[in-house]
Amino acid sequence: MRTKNPEYFSLLEKFIDDYYEANGGSPTVREISEGTSLSIATISRYLNYMKENGMIKYEGHRNIITRQLAQSRTQSVKVPVLGAVSCGIPMFVEENIEEYVRLPVALFGKGDFFILRANGESMIEAGIDHGDLVLIRRQNYAQSGQIVVALMENEATLKRFFPEPQQQRFRLHPENSQMNDIYVDECIIQGIAVKVLKDLE
Repeated sequence: MRTKNPEYFSLLEKFIDDYYEANGGSPTVREISEGTSLSIATISRYLNYMKENGMIKYEGHRNIITRQLAQSRTQSVKVPVLGAVSCGIPMFVEENIEEYVRLPVALFGKGDFFILRANGESMIEAGIDHGDLVLIRRQNYAQSGQIVVALMENEATLKRFFPEPQQQRFRLHPENSQMNDIYVDECIIQGIAVKVLKDLE
């Protein structure tokens, strides 16, 4: 077996990591060749060697996982981005998954999460503006005062939750001083808002 050039290992791993970060997927052998100026035969030989020696996971076309990628995957959670949720008049939410995103565990913690797109202006005084992405921890209970996704007769809304057991009802409070509270006899908690993901102007 030919002697392997250790610089090629580093070159290949760096190119694959950089490509994945920029494009969200692995490069092809041809793309690696174009980006590193190594021949396709050399790249194939090195990738197979790296696979056999546990340096990468290589399952063929656009399926190369370096050690850095493998580590980042174990330290992140895969979260679905669902449809919009009303921050005004309650509206029906269909669980159509638009895409998946990976969130770092160090910043967001572990759990069963989903992301909803805020629709409306009823939560603007809580820092949730129209179009913001809201990270929701999926659970069917809430403490008084928490911001929840509440389902009422197939309509969902994002509001601050206040149970009123003496009146046998729930108060859903908009964080907008121009809007009134919503009172319901029943509602199903679908999750708790934990973070807002937004662009800064």
